[in-house]
Amino acid sequence: MKVLLTGSAGFVGGAVAQALEARGDDVVRVDLLIPEAHAPGTTAADTHLVDVRDLRALRPLLDGVDVVCHQSAMVGAGVTVADLPSYASHNDLGTAVLLAAMHEAGVRRVVAASSMVVYGEGRYVCEEHGDQAPPPRSVAALEGGDFENHCGACGRPLAWATVDEDARLDPRSSYAASKVATEHYLAAWVRQAPGAAVALRYHNVYGPRMPRDTPYSGVAAMFRSSIEQGSPPNVYEDGGQMRDFVHVHDVARANLLAMDQVVAAPDETFTTYNVASGEPVPIRRVAELVAAGVSASTGRDLAPEVSGRYRLGDVRHIVASAEKARDRLGFTARIRPEQGLQAFATAPLR
Repeated sequence: MKVLLTGSAGFVGGAVAQALEARGDDVVRVDLLIPEAHAPGTTAADTHLVDVRDLRALRPLLDGVDVVCHQSAMVGAGVTVADLPSYASHNDLGTAVLLAAMHEAGVRRVVAASSMVVYGEGRYVCEEHGDQAPPPRSVAALEGGDFENHCGACGRPLAWATVDEDARLDPRSSYAASKVATEHYLAAWVRQAPGAAVALRYHNVYGPRMPRDTPYSGVAAMFRSSIEQGSPPNVYEDGGQMRDFVHVHDVARANLLAMDQVVAAPDETFTTYNVASGEPVPIRRVAELVAAGVSASTGRDLAPEVSGRYRLGDVRHIVASAEKARDRLGFTARIRPEQGLQAFATAPLR
């Protein structure tokens, strides 16, 4: 199978490239190497340094391609409102141009990276009033240290539940909005092309070659970078936020399964899958596991600090249901967070 892989020099893209090449696929690597994700000197051997927003440069690379694996994106929660144009340009426009180039080249199958952030807040349940859809948490509540979502009927804190792929989309950040746009472009393209597409909604991905020392990286890498600099990892809110952390090697395997599936899928098919470990953990525990891994390796013991700080773009709990990916894609994560996060503490970063 011939695969055009965007974002091939990135954290997830690099893992996907290795997995594809290990099984003998022909991979056309494409990347732009934006500074938010790539330090100066990032190796780009065998990579076409092409901007996916440049249709003329991209189009010749699509000749003979069976499927596109689209990992190229501006990632992270966004640091300031000034980041909005970057998300819109790299993610929204980049996806639109790529799909147009694919149509021109007659390439009709694509797997694209999406994210759990498309859901906004997770799923919440009141033991008395059932499912609830809370509004964004107020600044006043967050300033007062009240981080939970509350039932609109009785005011009690809501319990979290797993979110499946049919949940409503409610983006709360510029990155989230760009990922919703990506999925909407895919859904429109499969009808217009016609073609078939799969969007993989990654949960918190971690593992070797994550970018270091940047707010555009994942929280696990930020915890580790703090420890390496001699500072305790800073845990926002009260550390009770529930998340799912999935290893990059599992994510790469999910991409290969999705590519095999979409190549065989009929036209006008658009499918979404949560890609998660299925073992949610609180953020405080993530910091503890990373700190424990560093301590075991270096003897440097820095316990996490729970700061009570917050970010308005953050949600309280978001935990995916892994059932659809298991039942329809054949994907189950193999690396458990309790082991993987400690090992990550000494894995090489980029």
